[in-house]
This record gives sequence, C-alpha cells and structure tokens, in this order.
Amino acid sequence: MFVCPGLKRDGGRCTVVVSGPNDYCYQHDPARASERRRNASKASKSRPSRELSGIKAQLEDLTQDVLSGNLETSRAAVANQLLNTRLRAIEAERRIKETEELEGRIADLEQQQEGGRLWGT
Repeated sequence: MFVCPGLKRDGGRCTVVVSGPNDYCYQHDPARASERRRNASKASKSRPSRELSGIKAQLEDLTQDVLSGNLETSRAAVANQLLNTRLRAIEAERRIKETEELEGRIADLEQQQEGGRLWGT
C-alpha cells in the first residue's frame, strides 16, 4: 500500500492510499480518464437545466397573459422571438459541449491505439 502519486486540482499531492495492482487512485489513474469523462457526462445530462425550466415558465406565463388579454399580441410576439433566440443559444452551447466531449473520447481512443493497446481491452 502506498499514496497515489497524482496531483490535486489545487496542485497539492493526492492523499488517497492505493492498494493492489493499481499505481493511482480512481481520480488520477490515466487509464480511467475516459471512464471518468463518460461518468461526468452522464451526470451532467441527467440534471434538467434550470435555464430551460425558466424559459418554459416564461413561455407559460406569456401564453396565459396573451390568452387573458393582459398582454397585447405584438409584445408577446417579440418576447416569444427573444425566448426562441435564447433556446437556440442553449442548443448551440449543448452541441459545442457534446462535440468537445466526443473529440476528447476520440483522442483517448487514438492514444490507446498508438500505445499498442487494442480498443476494448
């Protein structure tokens, strides 16, 4: 048994005691980087976006105000366009994040292949 040689985000040494055949703890093991990234991605996708919830609530309020006659349709149309713009921006951000994640996974696979390891082994 020995202490993991990895470095924490703050630059300090990891204090996790490692036993068995592993040289690193789970958080610092280079061989498990792809697994950690996948797990983080799954966790982030499982949480509903607060921003999307807010937009949905605004759209519901907007609809109610128009139907009740409390808001003129021209103002409602402008508000709806602005909300749609926000939704497109959120979608673009999601696509960029997804692309970066896929690029990282591809880079990991290429590194494994260059290291002489076969995919899936």
